[in-house]
Amino acid sequence: MTVLRSDGKVVERPVGTGPSLFRLAFRPFFLLGALFSTISILLWAGMFSGAIGISPFGGSLWWHSHEMLFGFVAAIVVGFLLTAVQTWTGIAGIRGWSLLGLVLLWLSARIVLLYPSALPAVLVTLLDILFLPAAAIALAAPILRIRQWRNIIFVPILMAMTFANGMFHAAVYHDDLALQSMAANFMVMLVALLMTVVAGRVVPMFTANGTGTERVQPLPWLERLSPVVMVLAIPATMGLMAVEIGALLLFLAAACQGFRVFRWRSWVTLSTPLVWSLHLSYWFIAIGLGLLGLSKLTMAISHSQALHALTVGAIGMMILAMIARVSLGHTGRTLAVGPLIALAFVAIALAALLRVSGPIWLSDYSVVIAGSAVLWATAYGLFVIRYLPILAQPRPDGRPG
Repeated sequence: MTVLRSDGKVVERPVGTGPSLFRLAFRPFFLLGALFSTISILLWAGMFSGAIGISPFGGSLWWHSHEMLFGFVAAIVVGFLLTAVQTWTGIAGIRGWSLLGLVLLWLSARIVLLYPSALPAVLVTLLDILFLPAAAIALAAPILRIRQWRNIIFVPILMAMTFANGMFHAAVYHDDLALQSMAANFMVMLVALLMTVVAGRVVPMFTANGTGTERVQPLPWLERLSPVVMVLAIPATMGLMAVEIGALLLFLAAACQGFRVFRWRSWVTLSTPLVWSLHLSYWFIAIGLGLLGLSKLTMAISHSQALHALTVGAIGMMILAMIARVSLGHTGRTLAVGPLIALAFVAIALAALLRVSGPIWLSDYSVVIAGSAVLWATAYGLFVIRYLPILAQPRPDGRPG
């Protein structure tokens, strides 16, 4: 099959065969990642309330934080990157038995972390940590083959995420809550950095195409500055510098991302759910960074509230918006969603608002946890229901992928 690569070269790509679910990485990882997030967030709410008595690896708080980041988010990131690399390079991505093996590696780690007595602790850790390096190898191979250095940046990001995962596991063996918190902050900021890179490439184009308006031209200095300030915000969020300097860097990052998304003209997207959801998720990056800065200077905003503006509002919503769009585009369907997925976008936005603001106006913290968990599960549950046939069946146009 003849295809046009992202650098303009025409190449031959083999036609996909085998089960539809394993023809491209986005199919199993988007579906299983969304399903896992739905189940795990409800399990966490049950553990928090005491209604569920499971004792996962590292304890319930460690498990919740780790699994939402390295179970759910990592699966979506890997599914996205291992699909995108085929478009970037024109070389067939991981599929078939190789993809099934990677999926089983991810899935087996989820099982043994929830039921850690099945294996010795060291094997549980090893099984979990192997997933991201394996994905990085699969991502690097086609990029290195054609020396497409522009996209090699995503390989070290995956390896940095592997290091953060190692920190998470080390915190269990050393019973170190401070290290656990640093690992969580590190991973959240790595994902936020990844989102700023990817969103900068696609959101202006998606906005123009989806709304029929003129594409906003980038400001070169702003596009160079945006990832730089995110990198600087990583040690600030992890508490590795003086409080005042860290707060200043976080405010700078928030201002930079806020100005960037403002230039993308969010107001023209209000009638297009696939686009306004992306804009709102990016606004949450700016909001979350600003709240992180405030949390260093005042007790009125907790670090947890600020971090959840990023995890639920920015990461949760951007993932939902991206997987809804990518799943349609890569299966040859019209880039539009119906009321069910529009409702899912509203639900995840409400989950973020409740999780961040709820502690201010609700005296019962368990209501905040339960309410935001139910809203999250509703959003991603609706995605699973709507997209199961899309992801599990062949493309309607008969093309590969």
